[in-house]
Amino acid sequence: MKRIMGLDVGEKTIGIAITDPLHIMAQPVTTIRRTSLEKDFACIAEKIKEYDIGEIVIGLPLNMNGSSGEKVKVVLFFKDKLAAAVPVPIITWDERLSTVAMQKTLIDADVSRKKRRQVIDKLAAVFILQGYMDFKKTGRKNG
Repeated sequence: MKRIMGLDVGEKTIGIAITDPLHIMAQPVTTIRRTSLEKDFACIAEKIKEYDIGEIVIGLPLNMNGSSGEKVKVVLFFKDKLAAAVPVPIITWDERLSTVAMQKTLIDADVSRKKRRQVIDKLAAVFILQGYMDFKKTGRKNG
């Protein structure tokens, strides 16, 4: 069974998470420092091959009321360009509060601000991917 990759696409970084081979848990992989679309896509393509990825889930940063803002347009542009560059299907997944939830979890765990900055994006990708996997199993969104 091919794994699923989760992406948390930000202006400066892209957090990457993947499923385990049985699609039970999402796990953090890395954070890409963004330089150009070409280099971003090359890093993602490398991870697709390395982890035998069959699908990508990209977090869609909807507003709290469910509407689309400027960030959604940026992520959809990224998704469309990535779809032309990699050979796997890509879907979007509502990521409202993913970064906020991970920040709270890390603060509750007493992780320093510096270390939080180093891991927050890939943990947000885990949150997005785990939500998607849970939905596929149950047919219900969390929250």
